Amino acid sequence: GGGGPETSENTLVLTDNNFNAVTGKGVSLVDFWAPWCAPCRIQGPIVNEVADAMVGKANICKLDVDQSKKTAAKYGIRSIPTIMIFKNGKMVKQLVGVKPKNTLIKEVEAFL
Repeated sequence: GGGGPETSENTLVLTDNNFNAVTGKGVSLVDFWAPWCAPCRIQGPIVNEVADAMVGKANICKLDVDQSKKTAAKYGIRSIPTIMIFKNGKMVKQLVGVKPKNTLIKEVEAFL
């Protein structure tokens, strides 16, 4: 899919195909979401702001759980939005529900 309003130029779009490559190095925040999920539409723009704030420090990513079912299943995503932080391929933090920008930045910075 094309970027559209739900992504910033600094937000990476993850799929089953590129997930391991992107999250395997450094620190990555991944927003697991779906277009039909109302809270996800609140979280989305916040994640974009985090991406703009953390350029060059961490990968700020989104994964559509409908398009990348394998990865969503692998991490047992049940309720969305779920945000996971990965460090060098290992999941180090999980947050469920809509979170404000400053919380997300603080969580990512803890692993940098």
